[in-house]
Amino acid sequence: MASPREIRRRIRSVGNMSQITRAMEMVSAAKMRRAQQRVVASRPYAERLEAMIADLAALRLDTEQLKEFPLLDEREVKRAGVILITPDRGLTGALNMNVIRRASHYILTDAGVPVEVIAAGKKGRDFMVRTRQEVVAEFIGLGDKVTFDDTRPIADVAIEDFVSRKVDAVYLVFAQFVNTLVQRPELRQILPIAKPQESGIYTDYIFEPSPEAVLRNLLPRYIEVQIYQAMLESIASEHSARMVAMRNATENAKELVSDLTLSYNKARQAQITREVSEIAAGANALGR
Repeated sequence: MASPREIRRRIRSVGNMSQITRAMEMVSAAKMRRAQQRVVASRPYAERLEAMIADLAALRLDTEQLKEFPLLDEREVKRAGVILITPDRGLTGALNMNVIRRASHYILTDAGVPVEVIAAGKKGRDFMVRTRQEVVAEFIGLGDKVTFDDTRPIADVAIEDFVSRKVDAVYLVFAQFVNTLVQRPELRQILPIAKPQESGIYTDYIFEPSPEAVLRNLLPRYIEVQIYQAMLESIASEHSARMVAMRNATENAKELVSDLTLSYNKARQAQITREVSEIAAGANALGR
């Protein structure tokens, strides 16, 4: 059994650690609220853009001029690309591993073709390099306040590889923010842009200079918005997962301190009893 001094040292150590995890929980909670606001604010824009793409694409998808829109070109998939979005840091519970596992399952099982990886985030990049996957580009250190311009190079790489036929399909893998406790790993195809199922919201509008010209310019922007939205979802998921992980760590530390305090009291009581017994034995020996 450990001595009271050793147990007291462990209590101080765990107490200090709980203060750190508590501070990290509060920081993550503040960042999570800001990230959640950005996610909620950006979703209507992404949905409206998708609706506009649906109407414009419906005007051209059934014509012979599909070749003018290479991002709509559906072809046999002989090689695919994955944009893997993960945090740069850990301490997020199972979040990183869940997202990486979803990407790995697609690459190794579902794809059935060679897959190249565009890694946005240090954790995903490190895992893919360690498992010897083909990482063609990496984007790390984007930070919590990522902007649209920060994500545009990711879209440029994906679009260039698709248009040049280096890959025949591109997928996004990221953590979709559902709520504070739920972050769902998501696999979403972004290239080629799928034929919309519904349209009709903007069909009565007059587009200048023409619907075709607007569609031609909107398609790359649509890919950029999809990646930007996924990045915002990932950031919100990261801070939510870290907040919950730090809260659990703080609660576990408090329980450990309670158990250690009980052990300390028992050890101290045993020490006092032993000292009293030794004193009584010494007194008896002197009395003889």
